[in-house]
Amino acid sequence: MTFTRRAVLATTAATLLFATAATADELKMALLVPGSVSEEGWNRIGFNALKRVESDLGAKVSYVELQQNPAAFEKAFRDYAAQGYNVILGHGFEFQDSAIDVAYDFPDTVFLISSSDIHEGNVIGLNTDTSQAFYLMGVVAAKLGKKAGLVGGMEIPPIQEAFEGFINGAKSVNADFPISETYIGNFTDTTAAKEAALSMISQGVDFLIPNASGATVGGYQAVAESGPGIGTFSIFSDYTEVAPQNVLGMYVTDYAAGVTKVVRAIQGGDVPETNVVFGLKDKDVMQFTFRDEAAHPVPADVRAEVAAISDRIAAGEIVTRGN
Repeated sequence: MTFTRRAVLATTAATLLFATAATADELKMALLVPGSVSEEGWNRIGFNALKRVESDLGAKVSYVELQQNPAAFEKAFRDYAAQGYNVILGHGFEFQDSAIDVAYDFPDTVFLISSSDIHEGNVIGLNTDTSQAFYLMGVVAAKLGKKAGLVGGMEIPPIQEAFEGFINGAKSVNADFPISETYIGNFTDTTAAKEAALSMISQGVDFLIPNASGATVGGYQAVAESGPGIGTFSIFSDYTEVAPQNVLGMYVTDYAAGVTKVVRAIQGGDVPETNVVFGLKDKDVMQFTFRDEAAHPVPADVRAEVAAISDRIAAGEIVTRGN
């Protein structure tokens, strides 16, 4: 895409969107996910958001499950936009470039991109700043553990930013706290995630966080099989059934609440003028909690310290990434 085309998006699409979104007779929203919505995890979160928009706003909705294929992304965006869908959510950073390519041809459609910082005309990023919650996990790991491990899917900005938050949180407690980090190169290979986690644990990691979308469960399986001495946090969805003794707490996002809020504004003609960032300040969207049922629960004094840090992050007093 040329600079000129991006400039046209940035200067004209928002005005067109305001006019068309405000007068749309029927709200139609589509979802593109990079995998199956039947599995707990990232794709299910996007699907739940779509269903919330359907129930709360009376929208006509549709979704499509795709493999990691930019050509398929672009085709799906074009198909839905041509069918008159007002809002299309590409659920993942990997959809960003395809949305930009299509948006120029469909200025009356709002393209929302999860885990993206973009704002170019009618392409708007919805970024849940997971580095904030991961910062809190890093604090806990450095307080209670000896060495931490991070298992990622692919080395893309949303996962890198989350891990950066974890590292910064741990280093705020102990600058020399050891942390291992690896990526399995995909979001589907549960066995690879499990093997990477087991390898880290064999090298002394006693606190491990997997973050690999559909493959994430493999990391929790490794943690569970390694005994109650390995700590973890359940992220995005509830994995406590996989590792009930190990999960010290949960980081979940009610992404559906955030997406519905944004789509409701678009429905009323109020298109966001910047990318949207959800964080610990948005208590209806981001929740971080502890579990008493773990084999070794987080002590009360550490919980209190984490709560105070969380408040400072929400107030903007602590920056969790990009320092």
